[in-house]
Amino acid sequence: MTQLQQDSLSPFMAECRDRCDKAMASHLDSLTVMPETLVSAMRYSALLGGKRLRPCLVYASALATGQTIEYGDDAAAAIEFLHCYSLIHDDLPAMDNDDLRRGQPTLHVAYDEATAILAGDAMQALAFQILSESSRYSESVRLRMLQCLTRAGGCHGMVAGQAIDLASVGQSIKLPALENMHRLKTGALIMASVELGALSAACVDESILSHLRGFAGCIGLAFQVQDDILDVTGDTATLGKQQGADQALNKPTYVSLLGLDEAKLKASRLIEDAHGHLDQIDGDTRYLAALADYITGRLY
Repeated sequence: MTQLQQDSLSPFMAECRDRCDKAMASHLDSLTVMPETLVSAMRYSALLGGKRLRPCLVYASALATGQTIEYGDDAAAAIEFLHCYSLIHDDLPAMDNDDLRRGQPTLHVAYDEATAILAGDAMQALAFQILSESSRYSESVRLRMLQCLTRAGGCHGMVAGQAIDLASVGQSIKLPALENMHRLKTGALIMASVELGALSAACVDESILSHLRGFAGCIGLAFQVQDDILDVTGDTATLGKQQGADQALNKPTYVSLLGLDEAKLKASRLIEDAHGHLDQIDGDTRYLAALADYITGRLY
């Protein structure tokens, strides 16, 4: 990423994080019927920090398709709540059994396992409630948003990918199977982020949406390749989670299948392909482009 891109991206990402955090906090404030302990647990996970990459993609996609940034608020909050739910459940003892998330104890460690399960369930439902009740979008747009998020988060996306991931531990799988797993587990929600941003701008041009999906597919896969690289080259303090966790669990990764140098090359080529899709879109795609470069340049 050039210095010019970095100089423009950093304040943009900070604005996106601030907008999304305020939107999420507002929705959490409205949960007056739930037990305070459960709301507290949801706050702990949802507002713990993080890059907010998926909300950033929502906002950047909305801008690229001709809308002002505030129209992405509800979509950004929804996608991040769904993402947070997935992290809570991924960290559980029955799943990855992780103790650290974003440099802090995971939710089941900080509270307890039952509270973590319920908090994740509540966040998942809240994500769909936000979109279904949003006054920012028309009824037809809300329906398309719900279809997009449902597909990305369920049996055609993230849940399917997690099931494949768990079944692959200690197994020998080939590169196409690994890519399919990550397109579902990680890529589906990244693709939904970009698509939700366009839908928040009421963009229904299938040519534009197709290139946005192609862009998102490339960066979603690049994100996972970079994660696998960082699991080898990073450190626990910087990553905010246990370094070498995938290797310790004997999980198949791009580094284990390709080697470190080839994995880095694959990530770079995916980002080049992502830029190729953006070149076909007549809009302000500079933030999407900068976020694509950020994915392979990040250190955590």
